[in-house]
Amino acid sequence: MALPFKKRVMIVEDDQEIRNSFNLIVNSSQKFMVVNAYGSCEDAIDNLNRDKPEIVLMDIELPGMNGIQGSKIIKDKSPHTDIVMVTVYEDSELVFEALKAGASGYITKSANYMELLSALEEIVKGGAPMSSRIARMVIDNFHVNPNSPLTKRETEILQLISEGKTYTQISEELFISKETAKTHIKNIYSKLQVNSKSEAIAKANLEKLI
Repeated sequence: MALPFKKRVMIVEDDQEIRNSFNLIVNSSQKFMVVNAYGSCEDAIDNLNRDKPEIVLMDIELPGMNGIQGSKIIKDKSPHTDIVMVTVYEDSELVFEALKAGASGYITKSANYMELLSALEEIVKGGAPMSSRIARMVIDNFHVNPNSPLTKRETEILQLISEGKTYTQISEELFISKETAKTHIKNIYSKLQVNSKSEAIAKANLEKLI
């Protein structure tokens, strides 16, 4: 019986140890093979036509062009190539930038052997692999009103107020002084046009600000 064709994977990662480790993991699978591994987006893009990858494992922090810029170019040149971002960061801004750039999934560098292979398999099935922390962050972000007048810090503080935290607990949790916490709360009241914690929480829940 003929063996099924292996899916072609390209690795873009500047850390040689991680690059070698991913190389070994992918090549140990019966379903995937590494067509090439590069330390920069520029090299990967130069060889895109020759390598014809079906999946790219893309680091975000790279020398020169970063992985988000690189992903945009790869998707422009090869729309059918799936890109999975691999990074140490679980930062919501970067996650959304990467997804907007055309990434189909997002896993962390701490992903183990099985997590990496199952992410590749999920991509092939049309899924969007994400570490559970990143998936939670994406969901949380959709739940919060994008037109909120509050800053990220004010939203954090309002969330803590809604959990019944005191000024002292808020300042300790966010590593800010009690005076700073009070100033933020004053600004929250002003922006929401309310006069008390209960009013602020009620309005925040109604308008999905937290």
